Order: sequence, then C-alpha cells, then structure tokens
Amino acid sequence: MESDRINDPGQESFQIGAESFALTLTLGGRYAGEQTWTVHPERSALIARVETNFGGVLPEVRRVQSSRMHARTFASHSYSEGDGRGKPSFETTFDRKNGVLTLRQGKDEVTTPLLGDHHDPVSLLLWLRGQHGQDVPPQRLTGGRVHVQTLHPAQGGDVNGTPTHVYLLRPGHAYVYVEQDAPHRLLRLIQPTDFGPVEANLPQARRQAQPERRRRRAG
Repeated sequence: MESDRINDPGQESFQIGAESFALTLTLGGRYAGEQTWTVHPERSALIARVETNFGGVLPEVRRVQSSRMHARTFASHSYSEGDGRGKPSFETTFDRKNGVLTLRQGKDEVTTPLLGDHHDPVSLLLWLRGQHGQDVPPQRLTGGRVHVQTLHPAQGGDVNGTPTHVYLLRPGHAYVYVEQDAPHRLLRLIQPTDFGPVEANLPQARRQAQPERRRRRAG
C-alpha cells in the first residue's frame, strides 16, 4: 500500500497558535476584495476559517473555507467550503479509524479508501509555512496530488523588502510567498482565475521590523 505521510523535519519545530490576519485582494493593481484568516488550536487539532469577500473589480461573492487539521503535521481531518450562510456546498471528512475518505457535494456523496494523510486547500498553505524553503515531495490533496516547486530567490523571493520563500503549486499555477523568518507569515498568494491572476497581499508586511531597526540606530 502506498502511503505519503505528511511528515517532514521542518515541521517538528513549527507550530501555529491562535492568530488572525487579513489579506487585501487585487486584480491588475485594482482592489478586488479581502480575505480574512482566523486560526486557533483546539486540543490536538488546529481550526482555521478563511473568509474571502470578492468585490471592487470582481463580482461580489462570499466564500468561506473551514479546515480542521492535526496541530503538528497539518494533515486534514475535515474541510468544507460554501458561502457561510447555509450548509456547505462541498465537504470532505477523513475517517482514519476506518480508513475512509468521504466527499459530499450538494446531495451527492462518495466514499473512497483513505490510503494516507491528505491536505485540504487551507491546511496545505499553513503546512508550507513550516517548510523553510526546502524541496518537498508531491502532496495528497483531495481530488489528486499537488506538486510543490520551491523557487530560487532570484525568481521573486521578496515582498516589500521582506525575504520570502516562494512556492509554485501545480496544477493550477498558484504562487505562495512565505516570510523566511519567524513567524513565517503568508505574505502573498497569487491565484489564476477566469478574470486574470488575483493577488492576496498582507498589507505593509515589513512594518513590524522597522521599530527594531530604529532602536538599533538610536542606540
């Protein structure tokens, strides 16, 4: 039996506590909405909720993604997405005790054998925060595999003066920019859409480092 465990030396020392942050969306340099993340630990799990409100140059659409994952490995326990106003339009649950993966979309439900740990779209991004720019093998994602390519710094590893690790996710050609230093924030996400590439940026990502530099100069 093939088993791709989500297990990597880099994640042994990386854990996420309670946090919240917001990313500003742009399309072609014009305002396109906001994405709000809230994350909190719950026993041995980590709960993340991502609410994306598109607007501006994009149609006004609300999308809510909810993920429950292992607090250390970031393996998904369950995942859902919808508009946040009713029953999710898509859900996945991972029954490790019985080795069953269940997918629900609308009224349709499908079960398949669970052969190993999986990521969901939210847990994958949080997991990447602990990979420290190293090369990683393909990861299981519901519906297939995702290939993670670590890009060389010369290919765009800087966001507003803050050094980052950059990952290209395929299929889909999404880019993920992760702050090199702790707390390894998600600084920029680029996702291709039918309207063009939508960027999600953490506003003024370098401001936290500026007071420390001023103190050193003053001393």
